[in-house]
Amino acid sequence: MNAGGSSPLKKNQTTPDWREVERRLEAARASMENDWAPDAEEAKRILKARAQALAEEAAKAEADDDYIEVVEFVLAYERYAIETRYVREVHPLESLTPLPCTPAFVLGIVNLRGEILSVIDLKKFFDLPEKGLTDQNKVIVLRSGNMVFGVLADAVAGASRVRVADIQPSLPTLTGVREAYLIGVTLERTVILDAEKLLADEKIIVQEQVEK
Repeated sequence: MNAGGSSPLKKNQTTPDWREVERRLEAARASMENDWAPDAEEAKRILKARAQALAEEAAKAEADDDYIEVVEFVLAYERYAIETRYVREVHPLESLTPLPCTPAFVLGIVNLRGEILSVIDLKKFFDLPEKGLTDQNKVIVLRSGNMVFGVLADAVAGASRVRVADIQPSLPTLTGVREAYLIGVTLERTVILDAEKLLADEKIIVQEQVEK
């Protein structure tokens, strides 16, 4: 025992080589990373899955932000709408000439700046109550291709944009003829009509030919 009371170092005891320890740890970490790294096929599959997920999210976001523009109008105190792409113009109902031997829903014809147009009463066409008519009746002129005619509205509320994702299926009260010409109902209970179906309806087309 020495004077300081400490035990002498054994001849085979050495100081650790900390650089060597660090090198081995780094080599072990790199080896583990290489073992977990995906091969080329796995990496391709992962990237494809991520790209598909991002595309689906983008499509969903785009669909959620999709809108249609409509013209809103009133029939028998109920609110309806038609896409503006089918609406050529809105005109006051003036100088209506009734036509004999026509269905009840054909009110007659009007002369609009030299153009003769038939006017359809949607309330009669849809079997709605005969109420709501005022002296402010408007004719909404619809057009698709060569087919042009006017539909009568009690009043026109104006144009608005409707979020497609907010359009709901038909209400239980919308039955019969109206349901066949329905796109859907907004959160505010505005009934969006399918103008394309109206403009292609055989009954209306036949009547248009008779009027000529």
